[in-house]
Amino acid sequence: MNSNNKELEQLILKCGRLPKVIVAVAKFLAPKTVTCMDSTKTLNHRFMQELESNPEFSVLQDLFAWMHSYFRACPDFLRPCIFYMSIFPGSQIIRRRRLVMRWVAEGYSRDTKDITAEEKGEMFFSMLVNLSMIQPPTCRVITDMKMVLCQVSAFFHEYIISRPVEENIIFALEVFALKGRCLPTTGRTGRHLVIERCWDRDRIVFESIDFSRLRSLTVFGQWESFFISKSMKVLRVLDLENATGVTDKDLEQMVKLLPRLKFLSLRGSTGICHLPSSLGELRQLETLDIRGTFIAKLPASITKLKKLQYMRAGTISLAKESSTSYSSASRLPNLCKSCKLVGVEMPSGIDELTPLHTLGVVNAGIGGGKATLKELKKITQLRKLGVSGVNKKNNKEFCAAISCHVRLESLSVWLSKGNQGLNEISSQDKPLQNLQSLKLYGLGSEVPAWMKDLPKLTKLDLHMTISAEVDIIKVLGEIKELCTLRLCVKPLQDGDGKLDFCVWVNGIQQRCYLNLKILEITCSSKLNISFGSEAMQNLELLRARCCSGSTLKFMEIKNLSKQKLKEVQLIGSHDTALKDDMEKQLKEHPRKPPLKLEEPEGC
Repeated sequence: MNSNNKELEQLILKCGRLPKVIVAVAKFLAPKTVTCMDSTKTLNHRFMQELESNPEFSVLQDLFAWMHSYFRACPDFLRPCIFYMSIFPGSQIIRRRRLVMRWVAEGYSRDTKDITAEEKGEMFFSMLVNLSMIQPPTCRVITDMKMVLCQVSAFFHEYIISRPVEENIIFALEVFALKGRCLPTTGRTGRHLVIERCWDRDRIVFESIDFSRLRSLTVFGQWESFFISKSMKVLRVLDLENATGVTDKDLEQMVKLLPRLKFLSLRGSTGICHLPSSLGELRQLETLDIRGTFIAKLPASITKLKKLQYMRAGTISLAKESSTSYSSASRLPNLCKSCKLVGVEMPSGIDELTPLHTLGVVNAGIGGGKATLKELKKITQLRKLGVSGVNKKNNKEFCAAISCHVRLESLSVWLSKGNQGLNEISSQDKPLQNLQSLKLYGLGSEVPAWMKDLPKLTKLDLHMTISAEVDIIKVLGEIKELCTLRLCVKPLQDGDGKLDFCVWVNGIQQRCYLNLKILEITCSSKLNISFGSEAMQNLELLRARCCSGSTLKFMEIKNLSKQKLKEVQLIGSHDTALKDDMEKQLKEHPRKPPLKLEEPEGC
């Protein structure tokens, strides 16, 4: 793509999918045949200023009048969160949890006697979604009932970064960014520094900045060791998610020079292999995200972090398994890869971190794993937990550990081969009554019976073998509040590859999966899927993932949710016969929903 096309593409993105803005910009550029590209560059550089002040865009004045009043109507407590979105580039996809925990670290979301800071942050996020200031990513189809990833509306992003400096200072934000080529100047100061991918990493420019009031540093793209300065004495947030080039030596300097950190994210930094023992000196640390690094063991000093609330760790690697297991794993997205999750080894004393509400992934399958599981019982505030390496030797300890967590809302478990399937959790004890999300990887052919007794379970991911001798459909159909079901299955033997979503009692089909809105099925071998006339009458999305060598066949799609089915997706390697057959069945469906073909993510 040449530079002219890039300029036009950027300009279209800034219009934020608003037809009125797109039409106004097109009418402005249309007569400028000779100077079109110069006008495009100028408009890109001064986008919001031109739209607000140029008489040729007078048609947009009503829009801006509405935006001004809309923004002024926002409650004062929400405005810092709105301005804070200017830290992220307009096209940046942002994880919801990343944003919320940053708000907590910055003090925009605080505890009260009735609600935690994190819960309040989640409430703020929902308010911004309702105001359409935060949107789902344009490149993804939402496959969860809760927005996990988001983007700032591109047009609104341009609006907030164009607000007068005085307006920004009122809310103590003062965001400034380094991008492109910059000259050394004493004018760069503020509380939030953003280093964008396009900045040329000029050390002289960087060292000319006044860091004395800097509270957050966010880096996109390449990291350089000189980005850490001893003058960053009040830095609270260091966000290096997916930054490249970060090393263990850099991390040691961060810990040494930034003792007031409350938020540290190294997520996706594959150059990080261990945490220094000096990490325990970060006594104010509340959020530590090291997921996607090569850290396998946490230092004993981590037990000194008495304010730590959120800790994510662990990485995923392809498992070297035989071709009878998911042999085409590299072609599948996150759901059904032939992979194992490598959790981290915990030191003794982890039970001293009593404020923890999010912890994972803990490796229970190594020496000391049983002791760690016993300590987990004492961290009573846990709401989100991930554990790997659960096997027949530690299954009893694991079941005992999670059964007592009455506040747990999300649980992810990676079971080792030969596991006993978590059947030691007794439904009579009413465990996990607040659990909303459950993910079980490596499950055998039986579904734990206690699942159907979870009153708040809305999201279920199962990666398991299936057998013709075991009916999993009836148990799953009895989970009353289930909204999202993801099944990644492997038939135990030839002839087992069948999923019939139909529950019979005394020869009569029963209504089941009453609240299910999203069904996702993944298989790497032969699988037949059929739907009864009383199943899934509220389904909105059916998603099928295939890989090379798989043979999927759907039957009776016409029975699905005659009033609400919006879309069917077919992802990955599939033959023309499957596509043609699904299109034919969808034409027979009362709503005639479209069939969308997609490539698997990351392929």
